[in-house]
Amino acid sequence: MSLTIPDITGLFLSKGHAQYDGEPVTQLEHALQSAHLAEQAGAGSALIAAALLHDLGHLLHEWGGTPTQDGLDDVHQYRCMPFLRALFGPGTLEPIRLHVDAKRFLCARESGYLAQLSPDSRRSLALQGGVFDEAQATAFEALPHAMDAVRLRRWDDMAKSATADTPSLEHFVRHLEISAAEHGQPLAS
Repeated sequence: MSLTIPDITGLFLSKGHAQYDGEPVTQLEHALQSAHLAEQAGAGSALIAAALLHDLGHLLHEWGGTPTQDGLDDVHQYRCMPFLRALFGPGTLEPIRLHVDAKRFLCARESGYLAQLSPDSRRSLALQGGVFDEAQATAFEALPHAMDAVRLRRWDDMAKSATADTPSLEHFVRHLEISAAEHGQPLAS
């Protein structure tokens, strides 16, 4: 089933109040902070949409709690793809799909990155395959959209402040609409 933009906003409004596992923010607060950081960095609408939607897969299952504490990877980066594929193009979808691998890449290539991850992010890293080896890191950085995924990952890491002030979800809907229009979907009226 494909989601529409109203479906996406409805999902954030109905399930976004859930705590972002192991962090001092809700799922919606995390999404808004990520999108706001992307917007402040001058990213285009496709990447801002990716920043807003990168963890949408967490809202598409009914596991509850913190799956990583039970040794489960919810594969959220893939879970949302069937729901978003008809609406968005690679400029939005690929950074979402690759943002977990971007964490694995940054752990391999950036001294100190692993140490600054939150406990839940380190726990999920182990479940997601661990730190890339050199061959995996080289293969990752050669992928289209890999560096956008790295940018998204950095915003993801910073978007965990209990006191951040962000624009509303409605503010970011225009980036969803623009990104969808770039993929050939009509703008909502």
